[in-house]
Amino acid sequence: MLTTLAALPDHLPFKFGHRLRDAGPGLALCAALALVAMQLGQHCQWLIAHGVSPLTLALAFGTVFGNVVDSQVAARSAAGVRFSRQSLLRAGIVLYGLRVTLQDVAQLGCAGIAIDGVVLMSTFALGTIIGTRLLGLDRRSAMLISAGSAICGAAAVMATAPVLRARAEQVTLAVASVVLFGSLATLAYPWLFAINQTWTVIPGGGTGFGIYAGSTIHEVAQVAAATQGFGAAGANGAMIAKMVRVMMLAPFLFALAAWLPSGNSEGDEGGFDSGSQQSGHRIAVPWFALGFVMMVGFNSLHWLPQQQVDLLDGTGSLLLAMGMAALGSATDFQVIWRAGFRPALLGLILFGWLIIGGAAINAALRGLL
Repeated sequence: MLTTLAALPDHLPFKFGHRLRDAGPGLALCAALALVAMQLGQHCQWLIAHGVSPLTLALAFGTVFGNVVDSQVAARSAAGVRFSRQSLLRAGIVLYGLRVTLQDVAQLGCAGIAIDGVVLMSTFALGTIIGTRLLGLDRRSAMLISAGSAICGAAAVMATAPVLRARAEQVTLAVASVVLFGSLATLAYPWLFAINQTWTVIPGGGTGFGIYAGSTIHEVAQVAAATQGFGAAGANGAMIAKMVRVMMLAPFLFALAAWLPSGNSEGDEGGFDSGSQQSGHRIAVPWFALGFVMMVGFNSLHWLPQQQVDLLDGTGSLLLAMGMAALGSATDFQVIWRAGFRPALLGLILFGWLIIGGAAINAALRGLL
């Protein structure tokens, strides 16, 4: 395939041939890594049982590849890797909106929506403050870890990175942190469910505990893995709460862009392009967040047959996985090593908050609303 791309003629209209030849090797590389990750993540039962998503595998494969490949191969694939990390990643986030509908929001009810919102805001604020003031992390790393813990794991980290103009190493550290403790959640929550059946802390039976799990576990795949033993009502409640939490990604990005109107000035070199226009103190609106909202609205109309929705959702998953593989290939192991234990410690603190603080929020709000 790479040989075919290299043999394309130079005179194609609008220099398309040059661009495709430049991007082709990197796109082919990211696609190959993403497809392998998706096959393993969807068919390896051990990975499924432990909530290890294809996105996590794609990041790992890309990181290993990026740190062992020689400089000549890296140079040939640079254009396609950059395109995957920026444009394809954002397109995948837009298509991620096909996983949520407004009907899901209505089904969760006011109490469930309030629980998701309070868990999100408290986790992000707590993580940002502790990460920067107590652990001495840079603001971007602290915010990325907090966003991933607060919303939907790796996908939230990737969506937040362009707004913060984060570097690849910062994103990889954040993804590693939320994946680690999200995976631990798949082991902890079945145990917590059994305890709650004896000593009721979370009201509402299986459905109530499912909402608690969906509002506090990091990733969608981890929610599915952790709630297999909750019964149908508990598993459904968990997934609905989780998908509504995913939907909150878009307003979160808008709020973050408004809070950082002039962009992040620290260390812009090597960061993600924000995907929006910035000038002075003008708010930078992330276009992919708008696309995400539009896709949720469109999906709520149910105009497309489910087969076509599944196809588009699968395309979005492939684009996200390609973006993750590209992100990993731009990550330096030495930078991760120098970061030390602090990112993982912040992830651990937020993991504890989601379990204990999340339980308190669920119990209090279900009683009030």
